[in-house]
Amino acid sequence: MTLLIIAYLGGALTILSPCILPILPFVFARAGQSFVRSTLPMLAGMAATFALVATLAAVGGSWAIRANEYGRLVAIVLLALFGASLLSPRFASTLARPVVDLGNNLLNASGGGRTATVKSALLLGVATGLLWAPCAGPILGLILTGAALQGANLQTTFLLAAYAAGAASSLAVALLVGGRIFAAMKRSLGLGDRIRQVLGAAVLAGVAVIALGLDTTLLARLSYANTASLEQAVLDRLHAKPLGGASAAIASNDVMVADANKPFRADLPVEGYAPSLDGAVEWLNSKPLTTEQLRGKVVLVDFWTYSCINCIRTIPYVKAWAEKYADQGLVVIGVHAPEFAFEKKVDNVRKAVGDFQIGYPVAIDNDYKIWRAFENSYWPAAYLIDTEGQIRYHHFGEGNYGRTEKAIQDLLREAGSQTTASAPVAPDAKGVEAGPDLSNIRSGETYLGYEQAANFASPEGLQADTPHTYSISEPSLNGWGLSGSWVVGRDQATLDQAGGGITYRFSARDLHLVLGPGGNTKPIRFQVKIDGKAPGPDRGSDIDADGNGTVTATRLYQLIRQSGTVTARNFEIRFLDPGVQAYAFTFG
Repeated sequence: MTLLIIAYLGGALTILSPCILPILPFVFARAGQSFVRSTLPMLAGMAATFALVATLAAVGGSWAIRANEYGRLVAIVLLALFGASLLSPRFASTLARPVVDLGNNLLNASGGGRTATVKSALLLGVATGLLWAPCAGPILGLILTGAALQGANLQTTFLLAAYAAGAASSLAVALLVGGRIFAAMKRSLGLGDRIRQVLGAAVLAGVAVIALGLDTTLLARLSYANTASLEQAVLDRLHAKPLGGASAAIASNDVMVADANKPFRADLPVEGYAPSLDGAVEWLNSKPLTTEQLRGKVVLVDFWTYSCINCIRTIPYVKAWAEKYADQGLVVIGVHAPEFAFEKKVDNVRKAVGDFQIGYPVAIDNDYKIWRAFENSYWPAAYLIDTEGQIRYHHFGEGNYGRTEKAIQDLLREAGSQTTASAPVAPDAKGVEAGPDLSNIRSGETYLGYEQAANFASPEGLQADTPHTYSISEPSLNGWGLSGSWVVGRDQATLDQAGGGITYRFSARDLHLVLGPGGNTKPIRFQVKIDGKAPGPDRGSDIDADGNGTVTATRLYQLIRQSGTVTARNFEIRFLDPGVQAYAFTFG
């Protein structure tokens, strides 16, 4: 029930997000009409369609994504014609009389009675639901991460429906207010035709923004910055309970000012007692540690997995904190919780720990026992525990390093350390560990296994668990495809014969691909091209200027780092040996 409430509130907060701006004209086109017969059916259609499409994407994989693309195209055309009919009925009639007449009959239903009004509103809601792509802030990210970990299920569907219902509720309130304003303007100023034309222009502008993908790029970044803190506050408030199941009082936020007579008290609330660290299948760099052994220490617990790009970019900061504050009482513990099956191999984790030069203790949580005890849902995730064993701070995802370091300093001072405020660490991160170029990322994480595959563009379609010969020419932005003979499994695609490749149309500074040699004992050679040429200065850290590289271990490989202006490019990788396993693209 708590998660349903969180999902609903997350959806309600989308009204504050710039990401919702493109669909507002579609919604407000019904302002001033009957709330019961027009507004409610439209919002119900929008919420139901979004929940259905999002669920089908999780269940159906690539075929559902392709079907949704066709649905989006139809919705764009329909709403564009609807906007044209509002802006200029005479022009729209000349342009496409049959379709516009149908759209007017369905959407405007001026003479069709109550049933026609409800049908037109419902159709507008369905079209809007097909186009709505809410930005994945902390709350929607929590829902989608749960789906990735647990697979599609009824809980995911209910959570997506609750999220959509929250958005519909806030839009309904806005429509009630907007409808009254429009009605007053029509009565007092006689601006009915002018308002209709303005709405028509706004509808066409919204269609253009969505068709160009700006709703999921530029507006998405603005939306995250605008609402992330509010969503995090909702998560914090509704999850303010003991994470490990033990009883604990929630502390006051009052600050005890340090002076000669009073000890320093960090302005960090108690979130509950830290759960047990039992359950790890093995510990690296240390013998097994317990919460009892750690009493009296300030502890940073960092959840990560070694092929996760967000985790990799966080590692330099965690290492720097472990080194800087070790003598002042900080203990850093990495909890490695695998995303892919290959990350459960202890030898793979041990090699990654060595490659990243991690010296602090690492608990290998292959059975997710520590993950579940903390009720965690994110990679990476940081939890700070005070000397009494209480969780006092957490942060999900990469970034926000200065705030996390200040929390470390405050808890160390509270523990009696002479730590003083100092400049935050600034690790010299290079290669794949360097921070992302957030202003230029238009491509997102893409899985190659059929369970979570999306935007697959090879004309043959994705064939599960069977050898199949694929082909690919030039996919559209964020589309990808295979060439040659591959076997696509649940988590990865395995090359059946030498000479096969992968093509991806991306837009970001960095392109990474998680690759592994499968059962091969010899390195697998590959060659990368960008826009059909050797990458040269745009090469990543794992290839040379001619694009040559080898897969020697299952890990994340940085293949492209654009050195100049970041633009959309065609990436191609061809494997000279069979047996390679490809898992996921990530970008930075």
